[in-house]
Amino acid sequence: MNIEFLSTIAVVAAEPSASRRLYVDTLGLPLDRGVDGEYFHSEQLAGVKHFGVWPLSQAAKACFGAADWPADRPVPQISVEFDVADADAVHAAADELVAAGYEILHPAREEPWGQTVVRLQSIEGAIVGVSYAPSLHD
Repeated sequence: MNIEFLSTIAVVAAEPSASRRLYVDTLGLPLDRGVDGEYFHSEQLAGVKHFGVWPLSQAAKACFGAADWPADRPVPQISVEFDVADADAVHAAADELVAAGYEILHPAREEPWGQTVVRLQSIEGAIVGVSYAPSLHD
């Protein structure tokens, strides 16, 4: 796998409004309200292509298809995604992860916004994705 850049960092927030108070109100990050009204993000921060405050319920739905995080897994505090060259490279990365003994949370798939992603949970509990988000590539 050939990672081209770190594409996304999002804190996974059990209490999104409290997290937004820190990141938006206190730190003054230029986060915009997402389509659903709960996910706040920006592609305007230097050094990263995307930063967001991801509600835990949305992370659970993205990874497991349900709004509740499974009780037998550590509750993640962060999500980190690494972008590759194209969607085919995401599928290849998924195969590499499985071959290396990692349990993926879901197979590589295309999300409604065009990103292709595969995710796993790191030993420390982070959601780690390998993705191709066309909108983030030059």
